[in-house]
Amino acid sequence: MVSLICTLQDHRDEVNWCVFSAKLLATCSADKTIRVYYTKDFSELPFSPLSGHGYTVHCCSFSPCGQYLASCSTDATTVVWQMDSGEIEVVLEHPGRSPVRVCAFSPDSVHLVSGASDGTLALWDFKSRSILRTGGVADTTMVACSFSPCGQLFVSGSMYGDLRVWSLELRQLHAEKNAHDLGVTCCQFAPQMQKETGGNVVQFRMASCGQDSLLKVWTISYTPHAGCKMQLLHTLTGQTAPVLSCSFSADGQMLVSGSVDKTVTVYESSQGTLLYTLSQHERYVTACAFSPTAPLIATGSMDKSVNVWRVEDGCSVQEEGKFLPGEEAASSCEGGNMGGHSRMMPSDWSEDDVSSWLRQEGLEALVDVFKANNIDGSELLALSKDALATDMKIESVGLRSKIIRKIEELKMESMCTGVPDEYLCPITRELMKDPVIAADGYSYEHEAIESWIRTKNRSSPMTNLPLQTTLLTPNHTLKMAISRWRTSN
Repeated sequence: MVSLICTLQDHRDEVNWCVFSAKLLATCSADKTIRVYYTKDFSELPFSPLSGHGYTVHCCSFSPCGQYLASCSTDATTVVWQMDSGEIEVVLEHPGRSPVRVCAFSPDSVHLVSGASDGTLALWDFKSRSILRTGGVADTTMVACSFSPCGQLFVSGSMYGDLRVWSLELRQLHAEKNAHDLGVTCCQFAPQMQKETGGNVVQFRMASCGQDSLLKVWTISYTPHAGCKMQLLHTLTGQTAPVLSCSFSADGQMLVSGSVDKTVTVYESSQGTLLYTLSQHERYVTACAFSPTAPLIATGSMDKSVNVWRVEDGCSVQEEGKFLPGEEAASSCEGGNMGGHSRMMPSDWSEDDVSSWLRQEGLEALVDVFKANNIDGSELLALSKDALATDMKIESVGLRSKIIRKIEELKMESMCTGVPDEYLCPITRELMKDPVIAADGYSYEHEAIESWIRTKNRSSPMTNLPLQTTLLTPNHTLKMAISRWRTSN
């Protein structure tokens, strides 16, 4: 059976990816951060969250040894982090400065590949931290990438719906066009490979999923001098909406997928038999991963949570299709949730609400100081380090910094919690104050799109196509709608 053992609720926005190493779990989000947890108890590492990206973090990947974690973002960079300290090892800027959607280490840690919104692939030599070569497919977006177990091949998937097999020379060995109608969303090799008796042919299994609501299992046969062939083994139809993520177990015997229909499905991979349908997330399931060392599955969602599931020994075909409803959730190690005052916008808090927030954040010693200065919600959000020092006579530099950090987290939480998606800027993922319409027809925060145009060669953040003009038109209707929403909430 499969049981829910933990729910992590630390991200302030939708979760885009989750990945295990031998001892850690990493998750990344539209809130621009990466969070890292110990798998022994799912407590967060001291240096987590990792904050080095300027925009949404789309994907993260551990090096096989677990010493490094790579993450990629709309800010056109792939950042490599040291897992012993949380420090940045290197920042790799993608050629052309296009938003990077996916990244993956090779099994030997020699190479790192990144794929971008302009269809380019960058292959990096990880030892020298330098780029080896670039390639790709024009006029599409790379959204999926996975290295073969031997490390000599990798597969990419794009929004065109094609799967392509590449050599380390970035020579295209095979193109499976229209593998998924409307686009590929994820692909992953099984950890095992087979060599045919008496020959040089090596076989791999690979899973892919897409906007066509299908999960597919393929075999890829590779001969060094003759190239490779791809053959469809199974088409799995256990979900009723686009399938956004997939992952093999460490032994290759199980396959998990997450979908827009809010479910997680677990299959026996060799026959494609549905074992379990898991229902716990409240919104789209955007990420899933098996642990390489323990019977654990992690799933991430647009509901901002990460669920950790335990796969018990003895799950069998006889339990096919067993449904695990949300009410059967086990223990929860949730991140800090706000109390009753969180139902209001922080700007509308009373002095008592501020006092409650201080106690919840471990700052109860400051309650009297804040009350003496009549600090309500709007005053709280406007506080600066100078005001804390000069007006409120808080002498400790460390304490002032902690207060400001907590206020910034509060601002982020208030902007991301319960806000209609159309009110959030696609670039910053924050509630818009001065929305404007760009030439691509999308609305953005004025300051954010102006900064984007200055640094991104006038490309659209949403389509990656050139903006025909840099003219920005105020969106008064949206601004009024946001104002009404703020008033009612």
